[in-house]
Amino acid sequence: MMGDSSIKAIVFDYGQVISFPPNPDTLSEIARRAGVEREKFEPLLWSSRSEYDRGLVSVREYYKKVLLHLGVSLDDGSIDELTVMDLESWKNINPGTVALMEEVKQRGYILGILSNMPHDFLSWARENVPVFSLPHISIFSCELGLVKPEEAIYRKLLSLAGVKSEELVFFDDKTENVISARAVGIKAFIWSNPDQARRELSSLGVTL
Repeated sequence: MMGDSSIKAIVFDYGQVISFPPNPDTLSEIARRAGVEREKFEPLLWSSRSEYDRGLVSVREYYKKVLLHLGVSLDDGSIDELTVMDLESWKNINPGTVALMEEVKQRGYILGILSNMPHDFLSWARENVPVFSLPHISIFSCELGLVKPEEAIYRKLLSLAGVKSEELVFFDDKTENVISARAVGIKAFIWSNPDQARRELSSLGVTL
């Protein structure tokens, strides 16, 4: 059961929190196959990501838009090969995070996932990654049309969890997402590793 802490809900990002970071060589190989320089390709990939994570464009449309900016045109088959490499790079789950999530749930806290995630990866994950069935609440950007660090997605999280902002802890790997979560009163922390997360939770009186 929960201890004396005022914390009622603990929520985790997916990419680089529940999953390990992608192999950095993967993006280099994708850029090489596309015939573009990684130094030009990577910034465009991330600056165009919001539409994709928001569920407004398909993965093909996303890649075609990025490559078009670089003067490259590939057929659908080639783009599909690149996107499979991209999606595969996010599938390596951190067992330490999963163990922490299981303990959070066992101790009676509300467990959640909040992630910017496109439809195609989410569909695969729900079928193939057991941890996706673990949380009580799950919020994914593509299903809401909202993305972190927008305030509205954190408001939705609090509403779904049914808790006050100061009763919810959130772990994310991106500084801007942590800052925006803190701006609405959520106790948010930059993710380092499961052991550090345990220390952060302990400092808030969470007993696991």
